[in-house]
Amino acid sequence: MDVKDATVQAALRQACEDAGLPESLRGCVYPLLRDPEGEWPSCCGGGCMPCSSTLTDVAVRTLELLGTPRRSPLPP
Repeated sequence: MDVKDATVQAALRQACEDAGLPESLRGCVYPLLRDPEGEWPSCCGGGCMPCSSTLTDVAVRTLELLGTPRRSPLPP
């Protein structure tokens, strides 16, 4: 997926707003979108910012907005 595509950027911007992820951290979601069916990290419980679960939530929402929902098992 071309994460620089205007349609992808618009969906990602909306997903970030929906999840409350600051726009400055939007680039952290790019690796997930580039490999939408790959292994995604889960929360480690360490209080990281941004949390991996937030990033995966944003990626899942972005894919939904694009009409290409994730088919692999979703993270818990």
